[in-house]
Amino acid sequence: MQTENKFNEHQGHWMLAKLGKRVLRPGGRELTEKLIAGLGITSKDDIVEFAPGLGFTANIACGYQPKSYIGVDLNEEAATIARKRIKYNKARIINANAAQSTLPDAYANKVYGEAMLTMQPLEQKKAIIGEAFRILKSGGYYGIHELGIKPDDVEEAVKEDIYKELSETIRVHARPMTTAEWTSLLEEQGFKVIKVEHNPMLLLERSRMIQDEGWLRVLLVTFNLLRFPEIRKQIKKMKACFRKHQENLDAVAIMAQKP
Repeated sequence: MQTENKFNEHQGHWMLAKLGKRVLRPGGRELTEKLIAGLGITSKDDIVEFAPGLGFTANIACGYQPKSYIGVDLNEEAATIARKRIKYNKARIINANAAQSTLPDAYANKVYGEAMLTMQPLEQKKAIIGEAFRILKSGGYYGIHELGIKPDDVEEAVKEDIYKELSETIRVHARPMTTAEWTSLLEEQGFKVIKVEHNPMLLLERSRMIQDEGWLRVLLVTFNLLRFPEIRKQIKKMKACFRKHQENLDAVAIMAQKP
C-alpha cells in the first residue's frame, strides 16, 4: 500500500516551497534542531530519514558527520531535489515507500521523520513506524516531529472539524493526533518513549517565519506571494485555518527507543 503523497504543486507544503520557504515543519527550526540533537548522532551511526523532502533537516543531521545517511522518499521529484541540496559525501537518497524501505533488518542506529506521519491514514502510520522498528538496531532511536492536537481529551467533534479544514486548505489527507495518541502508536509498535517536546504551531506567523528563515528569506517569500496571486489566496486560507484552530493545534517531537 503506497499512500505517501505524490508530488503535487497544489499541496500546501509544495506551494510554500515554491515561494522559497525552506522550513516546512510544524514546530519550526527550533523543534527540528531539538529532535536531531536528541538523537545524539555520532560518527559511528548509520542514520535514516523518512521523507526528507527538500533536504533541510538532512543537512542538519549530516552536520554531525554520521557514518552514513540514507533518505527514503517515494516522491521521485522531491528525491531529485534532495540529492542536489544535501551537502554530505556519505549521503544518498533511495526512491522507496517509507513503509517498505528495502533496507535490511537492524541496519540503522538512528531513524527519524518529520511532518509525514500526519499525512498518512492510521494503518499506514502503523506500517511506517513498524518499518522504523524493523530497520533499527536494538537500542537505536526513532524520532518524529509531527502536527499534534491538544489537549489529550479534546472532543471528537473538534478533531473532525480540524481534519476537514486541514484537508481542504493544505490539500492533503491530514490526520494529526494528540500527544497521548502519538505516544500510544509508538508503544504499540514496540518502542519505548523516552522524551516528548512541544512547540506552538505557528508555521505561517511572521515571528516564526523570521526565526526559521531570517529576514532576507522572508522578504523573498513575501515578494513571491505578490508574484503568484493564486498561491497567495491559498496561503491566506491556510493561515486562517491555523489561526482558527490555534488553541487545539500543536507541534510535537517524540524520541523513542527500540529495546
